[in-house]
Amino acid sequence: MSSAQQKSRPDSLPSGVISTKHEEKLVQERVAIGAPVVYETIRREGEDELRRPAAALAWSGLAAGLSMGISFVTEALLAAHLPHQVWTPLVSRAGYSIGFLIVVLGRQQLFTENTLTVILPLMLQKDGRTFGRVLKLWAVVLSANLLGTFLFAACLAKIALFDTPVHEALMEIGAAHIGSSFGIVFVRAIFAGWLIALMVWLLPGAESARVSIIIILTYVIGLGSFNHIVAGSTTVFYMVVAHGVGILAYFRQFFLPTLLGNIVGGVALVAALAHAQVVGGREIA
Repeated sequence: MSSAQQKSRPDSLPSGVISTKHEEKLVQERVAIGAPVVYETIRREGEDELRRPAAALAWSGLAAGLSMGISFVTEALLAAHLPHQVWTPLVSRAGYSIGFLIVVLGRQQLFTENTLTVILPLMLQKDGRTFGRVLKLWAVVLSANLLGTFLFAACLAKIALFDTPVHEALMEIGAAHIGSSFGIVFVRAIFAGWLIALMVWLLPGAESARVSIIIILTYVIGLGSFNHIVAGSTTVFYMVVAHGVGILAYFRQFFLPTLLGNIVGGVALVAALAHAQVVGGREIA
């Protein structure tokens, strides 16, 4: 090998594999970003959200609640137009992902995403002021999300937008969220909170795969009937407005166990483990 060729190869590269600095740059661009980079990206996003005015959070949260209703409608439309076969849910539950696509790609405030993003700043600072800011953000975003879902559900129940088969599918989807025990709903909600927070963790390094990650993980939530506080509220509120169930049943059988489970899934199983993985690893080093 000539001396000119030796100078063109980066010193750290094995002979015969990478021959130029340009090729080394291409390799570096394709190396997956590390956990600390993902952690810091999400932490900064959480800090930005904690600094946003309450009014901005509320309007964004309202938009997210309305958008999540699209999941309910899309799933019902698919179910109403598909034959009643054992494989039908495999197709109809794909509609569950549509609302999440709108919310995540549209940068709207969704409560379950905030079980990860704003918790990371709290885990680093561990002070009363940050804890208070987290509680305030949660209260504003969750309230706005639920208001949006109620308005969407009331519109579906009071206005004849669809034909009878679609309304029957809407009632069937809503009924599936009511009737299970507190413990079952709680555990299902843990899985939903876990998967949503995992989605948030994966997105910073996803690049062109963002849409695929959102669809796959939320499809699993829908297919597994894992309870999500916002998406599920649209369906149960529809039952409430259509006189299928009482408002107390919504709070006892759905709201409380689902809210607690989503928080546990997002905070304990993802935020805490992600924090331990990155910050704990640095402390050991």
